[in-house]
Amino acid sequence: MLKILEKIGLQVKTWSIIFIEFCQLAWETLFWIFFGTSKKKPIKSPPVFEQMVFMGAKSIIIVFFVTLFTGVVLAMQSAYQLSKMGALLYVASLVSISICRELGPVLTALVLAGRIGAAITAEIGSMKVNEQLEALETMGINPIRFLVVPKFLALFFMMPCLTVIGDLSGMLGGYLVGVYNLKINAALYIQTSLKFLTHKDIYTGLSKSFIFAMIIALVGCYQGLKTTGGAVGVGRATTISVVTSFILIIIADCIMTGIYYFSNM
Repeated sequence: MLKILEKIGLQVKTWSIIFIEFCQLAWETLFWIFFGTSKKKPIKSPPVFEQMVFMGAKSIIIVFFVTLFTGVVLAMQSAYQLSKMGALLYVASLVSISICRELGPVLTALVLAGRIGAAITAEIGSMKVNEQLEALETMGINPIRFLVVPKFLALFFMMPCLTVIGDLSGMLGGYLVGVYNLKINAALYIQTSLKFLTHKDIYTGLSKSFIFAMIIALVGCYQGLKTTGGAVGVGRATTISVVTSFILIIIADCIMTGIYYFSNM
């Protein structure tokens, strides 16, 4: 019994340390973003734009196809049930609202967590095990400012853009099924989609995307900075980063959905 309590206490202590270190990383990142100019070390724009191209422009295709086929599947599944009630037309509104409020932001975040989160952890983790981070500190370069902040800013700005693309492609998937398979008039389908789609549905999804971006960037950077054990450690840290990002995205989505639901925002 004592051994079990000791293990539980050790795990609680370990998780507490991880939480504190994670919060410290988030604080230092925000500090360099907002107060870096006061130290005469502002964030340079070329690294941020380079990361925006890597994270944003090169992720468009995968986000487009994932959400497109999700819209197709959602339209087909909902049509099967709605046709029994003679409400086949409302496939349009169901797809548009579901994609914009929930599926678009979450699927986009999960795709980027797998692609970008893993890349961030692998890059910083490789630098850590090769002692390149120590070399940066020796040259007087802060690793947080030099490595973490550009990635954080790039993903923070590109995630909402990719979410919009995901929303549009998901609605396009529903449109293709509704018009060409269910034989709904194209103009009527679009009118029904926009009629029930409110501003709340749009900003709910976009607000989630900002939180998801911060989770992916900070988790990826944290795991990279804490990598040990050579090449094997880099692979282990990358796996932990992706899994942790997935879990935190789902938890954050649940919390934010509850906030919007119960507050009637």
